[in-house]
Amino acid sequence: MSNILSGIPLVESPLFFKSENISDLDGEEMRIATDLHEKGYAVLEFPDDDLFNRIDRIKLNLGPKYGINFQDPDSDKTVAERRIQDAWQFDADVHAIASNQIIINLLSKLYGRSAFPFQTLNFPVGTQQAAHSDSVHFSSLPERFMCGVWLAMEDIGPDAGPLFYYPGSHRWPIITNGLIGRRGYGSDLTSAQEPYGPAWQSLCDAHGAQEEMFLPRKGQALIWCANLLHGGSHQNDPKLTRWSQVTHYYFEDCIYYTPAFSDEALGKLMIRNPFSINDGSIKRSSYLGEIVSDNNDFVKKSKNSIFKKIIKNLVR
Repeated sequence: MSNILSGIPLVESPLFFKSENISDLDGEEMRIATDLHEKGYAVLEFPDDDLFNRIDRIKLNLGPKYGINFQDPDSDKTVAERRIQDAWQFDADVHAIASNQIIINLLSKLYGRSAFPFQTLNFPVGTQQAAHSDSVHFSSLPERFMCGVWLAMEDIGPDAGPLFYYPGSHRWPIITNGLIGRRGYGSDLTSAQEPYGPAWQSLCDAHGAQEEMFLPRKGQALIWCANLLHGGSHQNDPKLTRWSQVTHYYFEDCIYYTPAFSDEALGKLMIRNPFSINDGSIKRSSYLGEIVSDNNDFVKKSKNSIFKKIIKNLVR
């Protein structure tokens, strides 16, 4: 059977094990694909022979920007900046990790469309962030053509606030504004996650879901599906670091948008035209090969000046 459901990523398709496309996967790729299909995440060794040197250089380059005293082993590492977004713009090693061609090729095979990296986040410590799905921040039409790759830049133990996730939660309904009864179009949120927290917690309770921690070795990476619930554990020891890099990937020929500020049922989408880190191009939102204009009807008819400003200032 060919990929009849081409509007669903291969690894998330209910026809995954019947698809002819999996015959193109070698043994390791099939293991990763099966883990993503069944659990919503997969662990692998990051494929870069120069990785540890890159990590050392990233720490030297980014370290001073966080305002953390890394030289004092007894200092509280959690009191300053926790992340730097899009350091690929000025750090060649962050760019190289995000643009790793082996990872891009792997994701493209697993999802059935060409992948491209559009955002990086670099952390010296854990986020201690509540469980959430990335799907409220950035999503696609068709759904689920987005994923993240989290790279451990040091060995991470349970007291350093490790990443956690709920295996299998990627299969739960994607929580949208329509499902929780709120309007996203034109709204002014201080936290794009807060309105959805009760729904995510209720799903965890209903499924009796148990969180699992990711306790990786330096150089291990974790791929996770767009709707996998994940977060940062409480950091028991504030003296510890938890160096890591997250790269988010989209896939070709999709509409890219921000669901927290959208109402899909009304066709009111906060459209994104993401910048492809690896090739330097702007990826215009498209549907079945047809470009979706930034100046579509819902933007033209909008009388909400705040929303117009958000649209105008989208990061491309």
